[in-house]
Amino acid sequence: MRKLLLGLLLPLILAACGAAEPKWAPDADVARVRYHHDGPPSITLFTVISNRTGSGAHAGLMINGSQRVLFDPAGTWWSPSIPERNDVHYGITPRVLSYYIDYHTRVTYHTVMQTVEVSPEVAEMAIRAVEAHGAAPKAFCTKSITQVLRTLPGFESIKETFYPKKAMREFSQIPGVVEHTVYDDDEDDNSGLLKEQQKNRY
Repeated sequence: MRKLLLGLLLPLILAACGAAEPKWAPDADVARVRYHHDGPPSITLFTVISNRTGSGAHAGLMINGSQRVLFDPAGTWWSPSIPERNDVHYGITPRVLSYYIDYHTRVTYHTVMQTVEVSPEVAEMAIRAVEAHGAAPKAFCTKSITQVLRTLPGFESIKETFYPKKAMREFSQIPGVVEHTVYDDDEDDNSGLLKEQQKNRY
């Protein structure tokens, strides 16, 4: 019954959300901000959860390999200093990461971060996979992420889903995963944070 209901409602939801929004930053901009984090190769799943209802609201995926990138399909976070190519953001320095987390974490939402170390080869496979995915329609954040994850060695157990918390539960079963939850009491209005980002060049 649940699957039937989703099948009936999903076209209406997607119609309301709109189509994908392709973006393609120039090569020079992507090369300029390239950032490699000193930590081990890893994949981090972000799940944004409502404090009021407990339901999942959004999902993102960060990959640390030869460079650190953020796959934020159907996301609303952006920065004028961070080049984007079809939902893949480049140059994810610690400051940029803190802005991303702060943007989603506020009085009405908390963010769960789940990180698992992977081999350098798997990290590069993940980067290539998100780059090849293309821009996602607005309701497809978790669907896009789970489509990518299940193609990677060690993540075959992940099932495609539209539900952020379902993906979070399945990701938690990956051996070696480390989980961290972030809470904040910021107000819902993120316009100030976005303006602050525009003043900083990372």
